[in-house]
Amino acid sequence: MSTGNGAAQPTVRREWSYSPGWRQFSRLVLHPGLRLLMRFKWAGKQNIPETGGIILAPNHLSYADWPAIALFSDGYAHRYPVFMIKSAIFEVKVIGRLMYKFGQLPVYRDRGDAGLVLKQAERALRKGDSVIVYPEGTASRDPDLWPMVAKTGAARLALTTGAPVIPVAQWGAQEVLPYGTKKLHLFPRKTVQMVAGPPVDLSAYTGQRLSASTLRDATAAIMADITALLAGIRHETPPAIPWDPAVGGRAAELDRTDGGTPLPAGSAPDAPDAGQT
Repeated sequence: MSTGNGAAQPTVRREWSYSPGWRQFSRLVLHPGLRLLMRFKWAGKQNIPETGGIILAPNHLSYADWPAIALFSDGYAHRYPVFMIKSAIFEVKVIGRLMYKFGQLPVYRDRGDAGLVLKQAERALRKGDSVIVYPEGTASRDPDLWPMVAKTGAARLALTTGAPVIPVAQWGAQEVLPYGTKKLHLFPRKTVQMVAGPPVDLSAYTGQRLSASTLRDATAAIMADITALLAGIRHETPPAIPWDPAVGGRAAELDRTDGGTPLPAGSAPDAPDAGQT
């Protein structure tokens, strides 16, 4: 959004709003197209409130899972999705204007005002929208694609606004577009399974000061529910300790040498490639 200072002003300062007409247009165009490209197997609609602001918190596997979760939210639960999307998309002619019309939120990275997107997400929640927050912040780097240690944005939004966090597990989008590649695998059509669980119980943290430890614990509760749902879809047992992208591995494993001897305090093993961007 331009001001007297010119283009240097971040568009994130634009007041959050949307066009009902353009949202309906997106449904008419995107819903049938996505159903042609992917099969969907959905469950858990009864766990998604029909009205009021909600946070849908899915695991993240691929760039192909954002249209899948969009259709899950709107086509299945009848809650139009609001995503927090990299600001570069909003700077693309036509597409950027459409993103604003659809009520999506730009995320500016490495800026002093990057946190403003959370304020706009709060406004969207208080107006009754369905805000999609990927707690991990990026596609899973776990070698077996289990959910990773997550960022605290979803927990902060929930504890600030009181909006329920609906955990969502999804599996299959990574077969359409594996992370790190640009080649789509559309045929034969892949099936994307998605399950919504009951709202995460964050009552133990309600009313507490939003300290780092409170946010970490609330985030861990959110991720535990997502992981349990994913284990049900996959019919597999998840690892006891999640992959930590900050260290490129599982913390308990990286705290020991190959011989099983604990590493000295403050030291760390070489970071494996799987943890790098």
